Amino acid sequence: MTKLIGYARVSTKTQDADRQIQDLLAAGVRRDDLYIDHGLSGALSKRPGLDKALDSLHPDDTLVITTLDRLGRSTQKMLDLAQELRERNIGLRVLNLGGGDVDTKTPMGAMVFTVMAALAQMELEIKRERINDSVTKRRTTGGDLGGRRPTFTESQIRTASKLIQAGEPATQVARDMGMSRATLYRRIKALD
Repeated sequence: MTKLIGYARVSTKTQDADRQIQDLLAAGVRRDDLYIDHGLSGALSKRPGLDKALDSLHPDDTLVITTLDRLGRSTQKMLDLAQELRERNIGLRVLNLGGGDVDTKTPMGAMVFTVMAALAQMELEIKRERINDSVTKRRTTGGDLGGRRPTFTESQIRTASKLIQAGEPATQVARDMGMSRATLYRRIKALD
């Protein structure tokens, strides 16, 4: 007998999965066939609820999710998972993809899923291009690239060097400054 296995995920512990659970139950998923991850990002590769849901699936079963992003953030990972499910003869049903219910067990559903995933991948690539262009422009014009600002001035590092030369233990000087001894020595060497 084929089963509908439901999966819900919320990214933070303060969020609740109630809406997803209601939608999955309304789609025909039984409560004992529902797996949930609380407070886990879609970018994580290990999600216990998803792992249990995938382990419970057998050929001809269908994994049901409310939206595509519940599976993950990476389009490639979503496509890989959909392909893995297809190879195991398991369907993937997304309750709200492109404004409707998409089931990869149907030819139309498989096509819509692939097109939507490809569009998401294209959007990601365009965004990546824009970021790379922006960074390149800032580098060529000498603009700020962001990142962590140096916490200590050159003057503070020179003073620390003088303390070490005067006999203070380097470990103690570094600890007083709130950095490791190796970092202090690296900063001193960079001044030379």
